Amino acid sequence: MSIWTAPTVTAPVDATVELPGSKSITNRALILAALAEGPSVVRGTLRSRDANLMLDAISALGATVRIDPADPTTVSIEPLPAAPSARDADIDCGLAGTVMRFLPPVAALTSGRVHFDGDEQARSRPLDTVLDALRDLGVDIDGSALPFTLTATGSVRGGEVTIDASASSQFVSGLLLSAARFDSGVLVRHVGDRVPSTPHIDMTIEMLTTAGVAVSTESNSSWRVDPGPIRAVDWVVEPDLSNAAAFLAAAAATGGRITVPRWPATTTQPGARIADVLARMGCTVELLDGELTVRGPDRLTAIEIDLSDIGELTPTIAALCALADGESVLSGIAHLRGHETDRLAALTTEINRLGGDCAETPDGLHIRPRALHGGRWESYADHRMATAGALIGLVVDDVTVDDIETTQKTLPDFPGQWRAMLDQARHEQTGLDS
Repeated sequence: MSIWTAPTVTAPVDATVELPGSKSITNRALILAALAEGPSVVRGTLRSRDANLMLDAISALGATVRIDPADPTTVSIEPLPAAPSARDADIDCGLAGTVMRFLPPVAALTSGRVHFDGDEQARSRPLDTVLDALRDLGVDIDGSALPFTLTATGSVRGGEVTIDASASSQFVSGLLLSAARFDSGVLVRHVGDRVPSTPHIDMTIEMLTTAGVAVSTESNSSWRVDPGPIRAVDWVVEPDLSNAAAFLAAAAATGGRITVPRWPATTTQPGARIADVLARMGCTVELLDGELTVRGPDRLTAIEIDLSDIGELTPTIAALCALADGESVLSGIAHLRGHETDRLAALTTEINRLGGDCAETPDGLHIRPRALHGGRWESYADHRMATAGALIGLVVDDVTVDDIETTQKTLPDFPGQWRAMLDQARHEQTGLDS
């Protein structure tokens, strides 16, 4: 684990940033390809740690994965055999919620013992909801968190199941993605507090529909998937708009300009909402010919906002709030206490360590303006915490971020891309000065 000195700028950033594929779309596409009735191709595949773990996992379960040597983002997949022979498998989940929550229903359709484990931090992540649901559907599972072992018999009975998905929308998506292959499909009923990040469920439903699966939903608390084949699809993965957030926020923090090409006109990615958040904080946002451009203000405006649908953007938004004028209130994000780390506690600790004024509330954060100073920013093995530290370091001298390598979870080379953004800005500034 290394200590990375966050680069600081003395002028507004000005750059165009190309981003790799969406983790959320990539890992859903890989699941559907592994369960399809024929071969699929996924183009624009994210090649980060989370996506590579998913590729390894579906391969261990019996899918055939071929990576194009000329373009590693193009992946061809032969699905799991329809009549699987008995084979044992070990699945490394790392710290990937999509692997630990999406793969158990897939594994239940194979034959043999499948052992799941992951990083030490992953063993405290909520997982019992999806495992208990599978037990209710007839699957034999030993354990309620990582590590656990699933004994698969080649089929899942399916039927109706009631869960509390208030800790993560991934519990719903994980069941829906495989349900068409269950004998009776599935009817998932949610009871409990509001399901967070519901746009991710919308993404799952849209991709299932594209693959020919019959899905219906009732008032965001009940979802039905009918049994039937999953059509093979050649998927094209959009850029990761949640990863775009930190780069676009660099324009907001420095009063600069950042452009992200290939921004979709319509999308189910919740990360697209970063554009609306930045506009509310005083930025100018323009989408033109598939390019999103954000221009930052002279001074950032504080914000009061419910982030329940876009909780993954919280570290980036909180970092900007620590730099803004006025008091900010971020709400609807109590579920972030169960993410890669307890993000509310982590953000409070790290912002305050640098001289800020951040306090936890029952369901969010209250951030008041205070001048920040340099110091060490802990990442907690959390990629979004690491990028939030880099963002503050743009305008606060002497900020160091521990374990910047954790960003490989969703970005293959965040430090390289971050420096390339700043080098591009310096080049533009040099051109203007000359």
